[in-house]
Amino acid sequence: LSPNAPAQGLSKVGAVLVVGGGVGGVQAALDLAESGLKVHLVDDSSSIGGVMAQLDKTFPTNDCSMCILSPKLVECGRHLNIEILTYSKIEKVLGEAGSFEVHVKQMPRYIDVAKCTGCGECAKYCPADAIDLYNEGLSERASIHVKYPQAVPLAYVIDREVCIGCGLCQNVCLADAVHYDDKEKEITLNVGAIILAPGLEEFEAASKSEYGYGRYSNVVTSIEFERILSASGPFRGRVQRPSDGEIPRKIAFIQCVGSRDVTCGNGYCSSVCCMYATKEAVIAKEHQKEVEPTIFYIDMRSYGKDFDRYIERAEEEYGVRFVRCRVSSVREDPETKQLRIRYESEGGKLVEEEFDLVVLSVGFVSSKSIRELAQRIGVELDEYGFCKTPTFHPFETSRPGIFVCGMFSSPKDIPETVTQASGAAACAGGLLSSARATLVKSKEYPGELSVQGEPPRIGVFICHCGINIGGVVDVPSVVEYARTLPRVVHAEANLYTCSSDTQKAIKERIKEHSLNRVIVASCSPRTHEPLFQETIREAGLNRY
Repeated sequence: LSPNAPAQGLSKVGAVLVVGGGVGGVQAALDLAESGLKVHLVDDSSSIGGVMAQLDKTFPTNDCSMCILSPKLVECGRHLNIEILTYSKIEKVLGEAGSFEVHVKQMPRYIDVAKCTGCGECAKYCPADAIDLYNEGLSERASIHVKYPQAVPLAYVIDREVCIGCGLCQNVCLADAVHYDDKEKEITLNVGAIILAPGLEEFEAASKSEYGYGRYSNVVTSIEFERILSASGPFRGRVQRPSDGEIPRKIAFIQCVGSRDVTCGNGYCSSVCCMYATKEAVIAKEHQKEVEPTIFYIDMRSYGKDFDRYIERAEEEYGVRFVRCRVSSVREDPETKQLRIRYESEGGKLVEEEFDLVVLSVGFVSSKSIRELAQRIGVELDEYGFCKTPTFHPFETSRPGIFVCGMFSSPKDIPETVTQASGAAACAGGLLSSARATLVKSKEYPGELSVQGEPPRIGVFICHCGINIGGVVDVPSVVEYARTLPRVVHAEANLYTCSSDTQKAIKERIKEHSLNRVIVASCSPRTHEPLFQETIREAGLNRY
C-alpha cells in the first residue's frame, strides 16, 4: 500500500497496534483483546510497564504501584491475543484507517525470549557490570539482566555496550537461550487501527544548573527518590543520602523544575508534580519517622478526586511543611555536603535554611525520540511536542484511524491515563467492529483435576510487598506459623506474589506438592482475585 492508497473496497483488519507499553498502552491492549481484536503491543524497552513500574506508591491512596500494575502486566503477557514486541520501534506506517501496513524494527536482545525461563543463573556469573537505569543510576547491575523483578516478558537481555564476550552466560544457560549472533529484525504488521501511548520523558534536571543536579550528590530528581523509597530499589526502601548513606532528617522538595518555566521552553504545567511530591514526602515520613519534609511550591494544583484532602492530611497528620516560594538556587557545603536554600518567606523575610537532601520535582517533556516517532507515523504535534487532538474528540489524531491516550496528548496522572486508554480502545474497536473475532484465538485450559474424596492439601503464598505488608507484618513468622497448621503441605513468602514469576511458581508448586487448595495472603481480592483464579485454573484446579 502507498501512503495515499484509498481504503475503500478493502476489508478492515481485525487487529490493532498499540505503541507504548506503559499503563496506558497495557490497559488499551487488554480492552481490545477482550473485545475480540488481535493486539500487537510495541515498546522500545526490554519489558513493558513504563514509568509506573518504577514508582513506589500511587496517590491519593498510597497503594503499591506494582500491586496495581503487576496483575495487568501478567494478564497482558499471557493473553493469547496480545503479541508483545519489546526492543522495537516503528519505522513507517502506510495505508489508511481500517487497513494499515506498519513496518517495525526489532533490535537484538541476544536472548531467545521463548526459551528464557528467567531463572537468573546467567546474571549470577556475569563479571561485567553496568549502570542500572531502572534504578536511575543509583546502583549497578550485570551486563546480562532483567529490567525489574516483575518484568513482562520475564526474559533477560544482554547489554552489548558493556558485554565483554566471555561466554559465561551462554555456558551456564541450560535453556540454550543465549545467542550472541542475534540480529535486528524487520517485521511487517497489518492492522486496522493504531493507538499511540508512548508517554513522555522526565525533564533533564541538569539543564537547570542553579539547583546543582549532577554536581551535588545529595540533589536528586523525583524519579530517583521514587527508587530510593521503593522496596525493590537500590537501598531496599531505606531512605538515605546518596553521598554517605545517612538518613536525611530535613528533605526539601523544589517544585516546577522544567514546568511553568519559559526560560527552558516549557510554559505548561506538568499536572502531577504537586501530588507526587506530597506523596513522596508522606511515604518518606512513613519509612523514617524522623524525616522533616518541606515542599517549596508556586501553586498547589491538587484538583483530582480526593487530591486536596490528601494535601490536607499530609500537612495535618504527617507534618509536611508547605512553603509558597519559588527557590532560585541551591548551594552545597563542600565539607559536610549539606545543602543551603535561601528563600523569601510569605511574610517577606529573607530566610536561609539547611537541608540534608533536596528532591527536584521534574516535569515531563516530549523528547526527540517521541517527536521523531510522530513524524514517522504522520501525526501532528503542538508547539510543546504533544499530540494534537480536536477539542471535542480527545482520542483522535490528525491521521484518521490513529488514536492517542495518556501523556502523549498532554501531561496527566495515572487514573486519567487509564481512563483515556479505555476511551481510545473503544474508538479503535468501534472503527473495526465489523472485523471483530476474525484474527483471535480461544484459550484452551487443561482438564480440571478431580479432587473429590481427597484430603485437602493446602499451599499458602504470603506476599511481602515491601512496606505495604512487610512494614506491619512479620512475614517470615507468618510463613512458619502457616506451616504448622493442619493440612498445609507448603508455605512460602514472595516479595511480590502478583508478579509473573510468582504466578509461574504457584503453578509449579501445585504440581510439585499435589496441591488442591491454594491460599494467597496478599492484596485485596477485589483487585487481585481474578489473577490468582486464572493461574490455578491454568494448573488444572477449579478456579474457586
